[in-house]
Amino acid sequence: MDTDQHQLYEYATKRVKQKKRLFFHFILFILGSLFFFIANKWLEFYPEKDWWLWSITIWGFIFILHFIKIFVTDAFMSKTWERAQIDKLIEMQTKKIETLKNDIDTNSPPTI
Repeated sequence: MDTDQHQLYEYATKRVKQKKRLFFHFILFILGSLFFFIANKWLEFYPEKDWWLWSITIWGFIFILHFIKIFVTDAFMSKTWERAQIDKLIEMQTKKIETLKNDIDTNSPPTI
């Protein structure tokens, strides 16, 4: 397997692991929400307050952030985007070096 294929394989493996963790987080969120509701309403753990709504809301917000990180942020800033940015910076540095070399060559005094 050459280097490019190996990098693509590693990136694909990383993405699959991220998505797997997100789905696990979702299942844990559903089960945890159900547990919070049962603990508050049926088991009467602090029944005078609806604390389960707050805990589910906070956990839901965290899950949404996790979802955005996996499917939005990481999708746009993938390996392709990273390579394009690196190539762009290398090209800019190469141009700067060439202009500096040209400036030095044109401004250098003649040698005797």
